[in-house]
Formats: sequence, structure tokens, C-alpha cells
Amino acid sequence: MSTREIAAGAQRRLYYGWVVVGTLATTETISWGILYYAFAAFLVPMQRDLGWSTAALTGAYSLALLVSGLAALPVGRWVDRHGPRLLMTLGSIGGAVLLFVWSHVESQPVFYLLWLAMGIVMAATLYEPAFTVVATWFRRLRGRALLLLTFVAGFASTIFLPLATALIERFGWRQALLILAVLLAVTTIPAHALILSRRPEDLGLLPDGDRHPEEAHDVLPTIEGVTLRRALHEHAFWWLTVAFFLGMLSTVAVGVHLIPFLLADGYNPGFAAAATGLIGATQVAARVVVTLVGNRCPSVPLAAAVFALQGAAVLILLAWRQSSGVLLAVLLLGAGRGAVTLMRASLVAERYGRVHYGAIGGALALFVSGAAALAPVGAGVA
Repeated sequence: MSTREIAAGAQRRLYYGWVVVGTLATTETISWGILYYAFAAFLVPMQRDLGWSTAALTGAYSLALLVSGLAALPVGRWVDRHGPRLLMTLGSIGGAVLLFVWSHVESQPVFYLLWLAMGIVMAATLYEPAFTVVATWFRRLRGRALLLLTFVAGFASTIFLPLATALIERFGWRQALLILAVLLAVTTIPAHALILSRRPEDLGLLPDGDRHPEEAHDVLPTIEGVTLRRALHEHAFWWLTVAFFLGMLSTVAVGVHLIPFLLADGYNPGFAAAATGLIGATQVAARVVVTLVGNRCPSVPLAAAVFALQGAAVLILLAWRQSSGVLLAVLLLGAGRGAVTLMRASLVAERYGRVHYGAIGGALALFVSGAAALAPVGAGVA
């Protein structure tokens, strides 16, 4: 059955865009869980087995994040022009192959090469192409679609860190990687290949599932035809870039160094780990709140308020050293990080439209990913 036939059947019951978003919510959860979060579970067993230092192992991971950022712009351009199906399918195939190679790795040069390639796979399969798909299929209902996608994917670490740890304990780290490779392949490759489509118009549909062209006008002041070149000449784009760069730099730095900071402050390891874990939990809740509030509040003031709360959280962490102050700071930091993920996607779509969303979002993601890669080392040096 072709994608058009699937879409026609789905449209009679449900707008096909929701099928696409539901598919991406599932594949993003699995891809984030295996390609991004599970790495932490393999650090100690690889160290023990191969005798490599933590710095050597995490250096390869940082390289992947850097490459992912550099690849975001060409990936965005590709999705704008050709759609997500081929790119995300090949990305899933590449991820499964690289996990297989990782399970057999014996030398550091090979390990670094495979993580260099993994950076390209991350760029092709994680949030950036998925956000472009959502921006293409939805306008008025974009906030709800992004919420569904990021709400489900927000549980990736909750699911896959314990799963990877259990597999390692039962089968060893090499066999665990093979199992995860098979899981990634059988769940994401067919889904990307069979379900994804470039845009609703290709299937005779309209964004949001509207049935008549006159219903499809944006409620928001979207500028449909803004190109990347034009966006790069706007001061507003660079202010957005600076804001999201600094926001990512600070939140990742705090997240990475929070446990050592709390231990140095006299807290026990259990409290430090639990407090840091709250950052992930509050991200999901914050996305629900932001989506509800976002329907009543303009995005730019809302984004500014979230950044202000994140700054306040760091001040609270420094000035209010009791456990209640730490918990409040962590809740604000986690909520801010979860909200910012949604707002970055929404702001680009609202201001620049969907035609060149992938390229413009990719240019912004280049800097945001660079901040995520720089934050652990930069904060350590500072």
C-alpha cells in the first residue's frame, strides 16, 4: 500500500499529519534513547574492559555532538527540498550499522571514526528533521503536534538508560549493543520508510487537516517565503541565536556539573543524583504548561520569561544553599530546558514559515549544538 493510499484512508478517520507525528514520537523516543542517552550506561563497562580513560570515551561523544551541529544546516536544506523519508531511513540504517561496529570496537581511532559518523546519524534522525516535518504538516495546531512529539520523546532517558544497564548486566556491553542495534533497526527503519511523507499537499491534503483552502490561513503571522539568506540578514535571527546559544550553554553546563557542585557543598550522593534527575522529569511537565500558555501568550515574551527564570534558578542555586533552594533551582532549570526545546521550534516556524524551515532551523541548531558540545569542557575550564 502506498503512502497516498494510507493517507487517504487515514484522512477519512484522522488527519494523516497526526499519523506522521505519532510515528515520529515513537521513533524519536527510540533514537534518542539508543543513540544519545544510552552512551552513559556504557562508559564504566567499556572503561573496565578496554582500559580507556573517561576523557577518551567522552571525547568521542563530544565529537559526535559537534558533527551533529555542523550537519544540521545541510540536513535542514535536504528535508526542505526532498522531505524526511529517505534521509531519516538512511539515518536509522546508519545508526544500526554503527551500533554493530561499536560492539566490535577494539581501538580508539576506530571508536572516534564511528562516533564522527554517529554525529551525522544524529543530525539525520533526532529532533531537527522531526521539527521540520511538524512545521510542514501543521500551522494552527503546531503547538499541539510539537507537544505530542517532545512529550513522548521526553521519556527516552527514563526508558533506555535502565534498559541499557539491564542488558549490559545480563549480556555484557558488546551483546547489549547488538540487541539495541536490532531494536533500532526493526522499529525505526520501516516506520521512516513507510509512513513519512514530504508535505500534506503531496498527498492532496492541507495543513492541520483543513478541508478547504480558505480554512487553511494561518492564525499566526507566518511569513511563508522567508529564505535562509534573508533570515541571516535579520538582526532578530542573530538575537534569537545568541539567546538559545547562551541558554543551552548554561543549562547543559549546570546539568553536567551539578552533582560535583552539590557534593562539594556537603550533600550526600543520593540527594545529588536525585536532584539532578529531576531536571529530566520537569522538562516533560514544562512542555505541557508552555503549550497551554502559548495559546494565550505571544511566543517572544514567553521565551524571554523562560530565559529569565533560568537565570534566576542559577542565582538561587548560588545564594540559597539549603536543600529546598537546590530543589527549586533544579525545577526551574529543568522546566526551562524543556520549554526552550518547544519554543525554539515554534519561534522559527512562526517567524519564518514552513517553506525554508529546515534550513533556518538547521542554522540555529548549528550554534545550539555547538553550545551543548562546548558546555561540559568550557564550564570545567571556567
